[in-house]
Amino acid sequence: MVGRLALFLVGLLLGGSIGAWVETFWPQSHAIPAGILVAALFWVLRDGLSTMQLMRWLRADPPGDGAPDTGVWGEIATRVRRLLRDRERQIIDSQARLQSFLSALQASPNGVMLLDSDSRIEWCNQTVAAHFGLDVQRDLLQSIGNLVRDPGFAAYLGSDQFGTSLTMPGRDSTPSRPVTLSVQLHSYGEGRKLLLSRDTTALDQAEAMRRDFVANVSHEIRTPLTVLAGFVETLQTLNLDESERQQYLALMAQQADRMQTLVNDLLTLSKLEGSMLPGLEARVSVQALMQQLEADALALSQVMGTASDTDHRFLFDCTFDGDLAGAASEMQSAMGNLISNAVRYTPAGGHVTVGAHKREDGCLIFSVADTGPGIAPEHLGRLTERFYRVDRSRSRETGGTGLGLAIVKHVAQRHGATLSIDSFVGKGSVFTLTFPASRVV
Repeated sequence: MVGRLALFLVGLLLGGSIGAWVETFWPQSHAIPAGILVAALFWVLRDGLSTMQLMRWLRADPPGDGAPDTGVWGEIATRVRRLLRDRERQIIDSQARLQSFLSALQASPNGVMLLDSDSRIEWCNQTVAAHFGLDVQRDLLQSIGNLVRDPGFAAYLGSDQFGTSLTMPGRDSTPSRPVTLSVQLHSYGEGRKLLLSRDTTALDQAEAMRRDFVANVSHEIRTPLTVLAGFVETLQTLNLDESERQQYLALMAQQADRMQTLVNDLLTLSKLEGSMLPGLEARVSVQALMQQLEADALALSQVMGTASDTDHRFLFDCTFDGDLAGAASEMQSAMGNLISNAVRYTPAGGHVTVGAHKREDGCLIFSVADTGPGIAPEHLGRLTERFYRVDRSRSRETGGTGLGLAIVKHVAQRHGATLSIDSFVGKGSVFTLTFPASRVV
């Protein structure tokens, strides 16, 4: 500011000096005041033009290159440019942080929706759009109450009591395949609301499976325990002859074996779920495994009293003379369960065919086919559930625990194999394990 005043005074002095020089030629012309006045007017005019140039530059959106580049107004323009650059940089940084934040919300496995004070959608991620069947672009600024017509949600939205979450059916929920959502609203700002949604279908199913598992285990153990307690009481209170005692003891041993089999299957499942996945180092000969499975099948047939030539007919066909990488005990357990089921459910005179061969793509196919009663299509999808039985009375007669196919499924998953089931009522069933080529040596 001092420099600007000094320049102004210098300009006045220069104008007065010129006037004094003029008066040397025309003494009565009053040129000195006129020179000072002209210098002042020139200064004001030049300063006014610079001011107008600065104002035009500031009014431009965005400001271009027409700013003054000298003097105090040039300094002001330079500082304004610096402020504008800093503000633009801050805006870019803020937008980048906002986009990063929105990208994080977009990647969230839970649904996130922002509602204004009138419950209109300001923003939502794809997850919540999938939960409620919304279109992110089309439904923007639409009222959520008009888009989600569930009565429970409408009552929850209108209650303004958001301390607890709401459990409601999802958009794609059907009686056969229920979908459950957990929804909660949180108030913030001036009447705005944050909506969070979470798909709890898997958790609900896991909880239902846990309850069913506990109930099934309790039921399966309680039945033989009740029988054992009754036989023990009979032996303690009645005077039985030796043949009757032996009969009761044999029945008690049968029930004890049933409980032992159940406990062993439960321990096997627990071990499968809690142990590391089998690697490729350990190997088992497929030929030797098939020989062991054949011996076990014949032994089971004898125990069931169906070893005569007119009863079960076995055919074990192994065309692969190589190894299979994985846990031998697990594979024997899985394959043995499939053969055991075939023997138990195939009536006298039926055929059980077991095969193992290598496919053209290098995969190993292990299959068990029987001529039993077959399984209705509505049961096929649930056969590998724990304790699931098509016919409970028939399963108990054959001594099954309801865990065999669950064990097969876990072993298959641990070895990268797949289990497929083909069955026709009255014609029999075919259970197939397909092991990947990476495990076929």
